[in-house]
Amino acid sequence: CVDLGCDGNACHYPAFSAAVCKEVMNKNADFGLLFCGTGVGMMMSANKRSGIRAMLACDSFSVKMSRAHNNANILCLGGRVLSVEKAWELTRLFLCTSFEGGRHKERIEMYDKIL
Repeated sequence: CVDLGCDGNACHYPAFSAAVCKEVMNKNADFGLLFCGTGVGMMMSANKRSGIRAMLACDSFSVKMSRAHNNANILCLGGRVLSVEKAWELTRLFLCTSFEGGRHKERIEMYDKIL
């Protein structure tokens, strides 16, 4: 576990998103966790990078399917919209759900070519 995060109250989150994405893209980390007020800004910033499949954590089903079917490698969470307990629940689910591969792998390869 490597903490690349903001140590203050406010920051320009795209820089932190870039740092986490770089670790995942360079295979120094399997997954990344990004936090901001809603999680949306971090997700948008992360998904600008090739090979990154960031998802916004809102509910258990979406988190599970993002890993199982879309092989998401970045989890984005909103500190202003999720309780601490819910954020931990979604994080555990993200980290413990495996990618199913098969037809889903083929689809990911298709949208990776778009970038």
